[in-house]
Amino acid sequence: MSEKLYDGYQRLRFDRPHPRVLRVTMDNPGKKNSIDEVMHPEMVRVWQDISYDDSVAAVILTGAGDAFCAGGNFDMVQEMVDSHEVRMKNLREARDVVYNMINCTKPIISAVRGPAVGGGLVCALMSDISVVAKKAKLIDGHTRLGLAAGDHAAIIWPLLCGMARAKYHLMLCTTITGEEAEKIGLVSLAVDDAELDSKAIEIASQLADGPPTAIRLTKYTMNHWLRMAGPIFDASLAFEFHGFTGPELKEGMAAIKEKRAPVFPTHSAF
Repeated sequence: MSEKLYDGYQRLRFDRPHPRVLRVTMDNPGKKNSIDEVMHPEMVRVWQDISYDDSVAAVILTGAGDAFCAGGNFDMVQEMVDSHEVRMKNLREARDVVYNMINCTKPIISAVRGPAVGGGLVCALMSDISVVAKKAKLIDGHTRLGLAAGDHAAIIWPLLCGMARAKYHLMLCTTITGEEAEKIGLVSLAVDDAELDSKAIEIASQLADGPPTAIRLTKYTMNHWLRMAGPIFDASLAFEFHGFTGPELKEGMAAIKEKRAPVFPTHSAF
């Protein structure tokens, strides 16, 4: 058991519901586990640490309390607006979270209750198996905020639920319940909230007790679909972060802070 490997983490907690299953819990108290400047780089490196931890055969990713993750917080967003250096640092980290989850050698199971928004939704859907509570709320909030849908959507949504549904939900920023997400193929499984943790442990334990090489090579091979979509993802991420310099994000943020409907520009030169 290599618990010392995880001692330096501040926003992630670790426990073992099974001897070879590592449960990673995102924990940002009082903020619905929103991603801040501390959690963001931790979500990058944890998948590399897990890959090289021989005591781990499967991973569960979940959120503390009644939320999975409410996405990036406004303080971090404002820092990206104000600073080119911070913007580029976060672009690199947003890229690396996705690729590190794809390349993590161990199967990842997300256990999602409550809101999974923005960067939180990335981790929910980039997991190899996604188990969500039926009443969970999945929201890709990019266009609502005035940003192109980057993060993860372009690399995986069309594969999961088809291009037509992907465009509909991503351009309109609809809220998708866990129950609906299962129906459209966006997630692996939807269960009652009371069953969420036990179901995730059951799946992770079955994987941990299975043939490790066969399971890991199956993940590696299947994820070539995502690797082939890498250039599409890179473009979407670049467009998203370009938006941090534009007027639409400023209006989107102001509208949310002032609790009013946004009034976006009526013209785009693109």
